[in-house]
Order: sequence, then C-alpha cells, then structure tokens
Amino acid sequence: MGNPTVTRPLRPWTAPTASDPVVARLRLPGSKSMTARALVISALASGPSTLAGPLRARDTELMAGGLRALGAHVSIADDDRWLVRPHPLVGPAHVDVGLAGTIMRFVPPVAGLADGRITFDGDPQARTRPLGPLIGALRSLGVRVESPATGSLPLTVYGAGRMAGGEVVIDASASSQLVTGLLLAAPRFDRGVVVRHVGPPVPSAPHLRMTVQMLRAAGAAVDDSTPDVWVVEPGALTGRGWEIEPDLSGAVPFFAAALVTGGEVTLQGWPRSSAQPVEQLRTLLQRMGGEVTLTTAGLTVRGTGTVHGIDADLSDVSELTPALTALAMLADSPSRFTGVAHIRGHETDRIAALAREFTGLGADLTESADGLEIRPRPLHGGTFQTYHDHRMAHAAAVTGLAVPGVELDDVSCTSKTMPEFPALWSAMVTGKN
Repeated sequence: MGNPTVTRPLRPWTAPTASDPVVARLRLPGSKSMTARALVISALASGPSTLAGPLRARDTELMAGGLRALGAHVSIADDDRWLVRPHPLVGPAHVDVGLAGTIMRFVPPVAGLADGRITFDGDPQARTRPLGPLIGALRSLGVRVESPATGSLPLTVYGAGRMAGGEVVIDASASSQLVTGLLLAAPRFDRGVVVRHVGPPVPSAPHLRMTVQMLRAAGAAVDDSTPDVWVVEPGALTGRGWEIEPDLSGAVPFFAAALVTGGEVTLQGWPRSSAQPVEQLRTLLQRMGGEVTLTTAGLTVRGTGTVHGIDADLSDVSELTPALTALAMLADSPSRFTGVAHIRGHETDRIAALAREFTGLGADLTESADGLEIRPRPLHGGTFQTYHDHRMAHAAAVTGLAVPGVELDDVSCTSKTMPEFPALWSAMVTGKN
C-alpha cells in the first residue's frame, strides 16, 4: 500500500505596506504573449529560431514542453536565449496545458498538422475555460477532435499529418486566443485559412495585432484589412531571431505602485516601438493621475500620491482589470470599468472574484455583467483569496501598499507568469531593489 498523499497548506503572504514613495528601476521578464507566439511560430518554421529574453514561467515552460512532445526540439536551458529547431510533428503525445489559455488554444491547431493522436488536459480549473468555438472550427476544417459535450478539456486531436485549410466561421467573443490559435498554424495548411468572426466584438484586439505582426515578421502573408476577417496564405515560415519585449501586463502592478505612493517606477529595456498596447496603458494611467514617459532609460510612470477614478472600456486591455480595480479602490472618486465580460472565463471568474474579495476588505462595489462599478471608501486588512490566479495576486499586492494587513492566501500563483514577483515586489516596496 502506497504512502497517502499529503496536502500541504498554502503559505499566506502579507502584502508589504509602503511607508515612503516607491522609487524603482526594474528589468522585468519577457512578455508571455510574445514568448508563446514565438515558440509556436518557431516550431512550425522551416529552420531554427532563437528567442532572446523570453519569459521563463510555468505557462511558457509548459508551452515549450507541449511543442517538444509533438516533436519540435526546444532548448530552454539558457534563461536568456532559447533555441527552437523544427522537426516533423508526430504522435502519440500528451500536452499538459496547466492553466494556460495560450497552450489550450494555440497548440490544438498545431496538433492537427501532426501525424498521430494528441491528448490535451491540465489543471482542474482549466476544464472550465471555453474551447468550444476552436473545437468547432477545427472540425469544420476536417480535423477529428474528441471532447466533452461542454466543449472543454480534456480533448483529443487525431492529426493526419496535414490540414487542407480553407474558410472557417468562429465566434471568438470569449477570447482573441481562439483566432490566434488558427492563424499561427495557418501558413502550414495546404490552402491557408480565412477566419471570419461572427458574434460580439473580439476582446483584446492588440493581442491579435501582435499575432499578425509576428506572423508577417516570419514571412507569412496575412491580410487583416477587413474587420473581423483574417486571411493567411499558405507558405513557409522563416526561422529567425526573436527579441522578446518586457511583459507590459506584468509591469502594471509595479506602475500602479508609483501612482499609489506618489513615487516613480521605470521599466528598463522598453523598445521605442512595441507590439503591446502601451498607448492604451499610457492613457489609462494618465487619466488616473500618473505621468508616463518613454526615454532611453525605459518606460517611466510617476505618481502624485492621488489616484483619480475613471470610466473606461477595458475590452482591449482586459488583463489589466485586476490591477486597475485595485487602483480604483484607492482613488478619490468612483470608477466604472466595462467591456470585460470575457474575463469571467479566465483563470477564474475575475469579475466575481474581484467583487467578492474586495467586499471582504470593506469595499463598496457593484458587479455588472461586463465589469465593475467602484465607490472608494476606507479599506481594512484581511485575507484575499487568489483563486490560483496571478492577476488576483497582483490586485491584492497593489491594495496592500496602502492598506496594512492584506494577506494573500497563495502568492505562489504568480509563478504562472512571473516567479520572481514576491521578491521583486517586496524589494521595491522596501527600497532594496
């Protein structure tokens, strides 16, 4: 008889409270979105590629592992420079998606190009994330896919070694990743692909622009001139060197610290031209009372110590919702965030989770179908549940800057995209960075 499984309790983490304005110069890990796309494109290319400055975190390591399981050679031994050498894609294989939307939506179309049976599954919470539209799209393109009636994990793709491609209609209102997954593999389809979105607006449009930009950089012919239609011609993808930008979404809580404390935070290594939605972030932070500048030193945010409430549609930058909600809790006037109904299907139902956890700290806010209305008032300390969601942990950390005694039930969930987060955050707040 084997030893019983011992479940160790999560170790709570008290978010540090700032006694002085935060002043920090940080070099953060690479963009998760860019790293994931570069890995997939490189695995499908005609020659080797390198990724300089990639994000090493749970999501990206699982992505590398999934592509490796399909046959690609992916070396991530060097933290600063990963190497991808494409090889024939074959099964049988199993892909562990963890809790990563990028893997569960980007890799099944790649599996359709493999020769063999490919299974997908992940963390228990991953089975609640929407995959139905992608499964339907793959079936309409001739791929045999087995999945539960719920259109979710676990699923099995029976690859035939090639895909004919063609035209497909999809409702991608739940996630732009549903379109990106098809586009990334499309150059390898015999006839390419025409993806037509039909339904409510596709969220996180900047991520789709990033996909198109990176495909073109690898030699793909992509036409996105017609709204809600993407045309990818068949053709070889070129192996190349990818320079991965610092992660903008991961930087937002650090920038928020500048606003909350009246400090100054600089993200070093920021490019003059970015594939990420930096202009949208600049506008939001300026409206909330920050000053945002881009110089050779990096992207710098300065605060006055006073945060202003705003009314904003966050549909293009929904990943920022938790951190911006924390900022809004500490503002001098009410805020209203809309356009983020789809984040109910992220790592957790983020709208409901934010409403529940901030109410527990004494907040006055109202949950709507697609967002939150926040009426600031003094908060108190307490336990903040993260629901295995890194963005929830970021929201709690920002709140703790001004509210003593905010205790996260599990800060380790930040390893999903930034394993260094607890140490970086504490060093910044204490001035030891």
